[in-house]
Amino acid sequence: MRRKGLKIFGILWLFLAGLGPLQALAAVPPDYTRLSIEELMEIEITSAAKMPQQLSKAAAAIFVITAADIRRSGVTSIPEVLRMAPGLQVARIDSNRWAISSRGFNDLFANKLLVLIDGRTVYSPLYSGVHWDVQDTLLEDIERIEVIRGPGAALWGANAVNGVINILTKNARDTQGGLVTAGAGTEERGFGGLRYGGSLGEKGHYRVWGNYSNRDDSVFVQDGDGADEWEKVQGGFRFDRQGAKNLLTLQGDAYYAEEGTTITETSLTPPYNEVSNLKAIIKGGNLLGRWNHQFSDKSNLRLQLYYDRSDRDLSFYHNICDTADLDFQLRFPLGERHDVIAGLGYRLIHDDIATTYVIVTDPDSRTDQLFSAFVQDTVTLIRDELLLTLGSRFEHNDYSGFEIQPSIRLAWTPTRNFTLWGAASRAVRTPSRIDHDSRVNPFVLPNGGGMPTVISRLPNDDLDSEKVYAVEWGLRFIPSPRVAVDLAAFFNIYEDLVTFESLPPFVETSPEPVHLVIPEQKQNGGDGKTWGFELACDWRPLDWWQLKAAYTFLRMSLDPDGGTLSSDEGNSPRHQISLQSRLDLGEKTTFDLWLRYVDNLPDLGIHSYFGLDARLGYQVAQNLELAVVGQNLLDGRHQEYAFFQNAGNALEMERGVYGKLTWKF
Repeated sequence: MRRKGLKIFGILWLFLAGLGPLQALAAVPPDYTRLSIEELMEIEITSAAKMPQQLSKAAAAIFVITAADIRRSGVTSIPEVLRMAPGLQVARIDSNRWAISSRGFNDLFANKLLVLIDGRTVYSPLYSGVHWDVQDTLLEDIERIEVIRGPGAALWGANAVNGVINILTKNARDTQGGLVTAGAGTEERGFGGLRYGGSLGEKGHYRVWGNYSNRDDSVFVQDGDGADEWEKVQGGFRFDRQGAKNLLTLQGDAYYAEEGTTITETSLTPPYNEVSNLKAIIKGGNLLGRWNHQFSDKSNLRLQLYYDRSDRDLSFYHNICDTADLDFQLRFPLGERHDVIAGLGYRLIHDDIATTYVIVTDPDSRTDQLFSAFVQDTVTLIRDELLLTLGSRFEHNDYSGFEIQPSIRLAWTPTRNFTLWGAASRAVRTPSRIDHDSRVNPFVLPNGGGMPTVISRLPNDDLDSEKVYAVEWGLRFIPSPRVAVDLAAFFNIYEDLVTFESLPPFVETSPEPVHLVIPEQKQNGGDGKTWGFELACDWRPLDWWQLKAAYTFLRMSLDPDGGTLSSDEGNSPRHQISLQSRLDLGEKTTFDLWLRYVDNLPDLGIHSYFGLDARLGYQVAQNLELAVVGQNLLDGRHQEYAFFQNAGNALEMERGVYGKLTWKF
């Protein structure tokens, strides 16, 4: 695998070296490190309303992670970047897996958060969650990440129940020239990236890129090295052609990874439950095309088509999934006060699943369709001061049928430096392929020489959607030119949460040998409430010193009504704190600290912990930077999460140090 990665990088390097000199560009991407507090609050975002609007005026709990935030954090993956955002729960399970959610319900299979990369949804139709190990690009090519806490289903559709994460990469014209990154350390054993961008004159601009990463395994809670090492190579391209009225984008990427994990595999013959070190082969790719036509400042259309293929081969299941998605969107004014946006969508999903006794899926091949439409009207009640946004999405899926997901939002901006907003929404999480078709057999009891006894979780082809009714409110204000404050509060009511309900035992003759089954079946038996608030503050006490703080408070009260919830109250931390300090020590040196506190997870038996990362950067030359990063510096190791498949083989994250070189040419 390592030799394969080096060969690919060698081919990329020879290709880039022969491209020739790049052409000068008129457009220069913004340097977020030099923007004032007020200028940062005026950054244009697109996720909250599916059209450009100022961050300060958005009627949603939104947090923007900029390219500068990513560079100075010292992280090496997108999941680690997301720890900056208040309201998100980010926990590393092992070297290559994360549990990530918004406002609770955290789990490896968290399914109430919608994630997009450049407008392409990246959730898995298998379980409505995200395979975070393959959501990657060059971090240097990310323009910003827009994190919305709270429902976004009125615009983005089902599964945007508790939040939306939209990862936006830079236009190809903003990544001209060459970039090489390389690093190595104790946990990050080796990583690097190549990118070259060029101009085709009036035909447009392009970039090609590739990256490679090799991460060490974690350690077991009971001591000893795990088997979760992670090695991945990925590459892609982007082409943008921009004219006076049109923007055409074509982009894609492909990846190959080898990942280790330790799980308990079950069978009906001795030893029944066997701890195994597995090696997963994961590969796939995607291709996206998008056309934007601008009629005027407030009128445009967008047509987008993408195809995605995912191939995940583990010993206990092999899933190949193909997704094709077509999306059309039109924005137009209606009179002087109405700004309307509407759209249609169609998605086709086909998968093939080969399984063992751990997970049995019937049928093993399936094709599903999703039809959708949405409309939203932003009404100016008082010019430049009071905006009312009404909208809803209408969908039809093959599991729960027709769904309606409306929202209403109000934003009041009496002055440039103060915004008060409120919102009410309904969103749903539709049943997934596993909910509908997959039986999971997590444990087998030998039963003292008699017939084996299987603990089994059965699917339900009559499941309804999980529903949330959410109320949110918040404010943003700039009390002084050096301070910005963002506060959001929420109260959510959930209905029809999926629970596991006990059924009478029965004897099963196939597969052999004859065995007793103690079953649980998925039902819509749960409900509950969650409430809390999130606070983010940006303070610049001096021109060369910036402090960014965030606090998250979450309370959950869930009622499984006699069943068992897959993600209970104690799976998500009640309190979280993030404090970042960024120092510019002269023109060439930067020093950054990131302190985090995560509360305990009582249902998983995981203690609270503090984490401290430090980054020292030095500009060796105009286009060459050296950085040294220390991660998890306060303790040698700590556990962040666990789940049922490796309950007896839980892993801890270790302290790590690495060095990184970045060269631009």
